[in-house]
Amino acid sequence: MLLPYVLITGSGYSSTAAGAALLPLPLVISVTSPLIGGLAGRIGPRLPLAIGSLVTAGGFLLALRIGDGARYWTDVLPTVFVISVGLSGAVAPLTTAVLSSVDPRHSGSASGLNSAMARTGGLVATALLGAVLAASGEQLWIAFHTAMLASAATCVAAASAVFALIDSQG
Repeated sequence: MLLPYVLITGSGYSSTAAGAALLPLPLVISVTSPLIGGLAGRIGPRLPLAIGSLVTAGGFLLALRIGDGARYWTDVLPTVFVISVGLSGAVAPLTTAVLSSVDPRHSGSASGLNSAMARTGGLVATALLGAVLAASGEQLWIAFHTAMLASAATCVAAASAVFALIDSQG
C-alpha cells in the first residue's frame, strides 16, 4: 500500500504505473514459494525462514534508494523483487513451522492463529501508515525511508527470533 502511494505522490507515477510496479510481487511469490516450502519441508523451516526474513530486510533497505523521480528499472524493480524473494522464503516456512509445532489434531487451530496473527500485523502496519500518508514533499521521503528502516529492523528481529526460538530440526 505504501510504495504505490509514494510513487504516485512523490515520484509522479500514474496510478496504473504505480500499481503495475508491484506486479512482480505476486508473480515471484507464486513461482518461488512452493519451491521454498518444499525445501523447508525437507530441511526444516529454521534456515529458510531466517534467510527469507533477512532477504526481506535487504529489500526494505533497497527501498531507501526510492525518492523523487524514482526510476522503475533501477530503483523500484530491484526493491520489489528482493522483497518478493524474501517473503517467499519466509511465508511457506513459517506455515511449516507453525503447523509442525502442534500435534495434528490442533493443526486447524494453529493455522487459524497463524492467519489471524498475519492479519493483525497487516492491520497494525496499515494503522501506522498515517505518518507517511500525512506527509508531503521532502517530509514524505523522510517518513517513507523511516518506515522502510523500521520494516528492515523488524525483519532482522524476526530472523533473530527464528534462531532463538526454532530448533534446527524444525
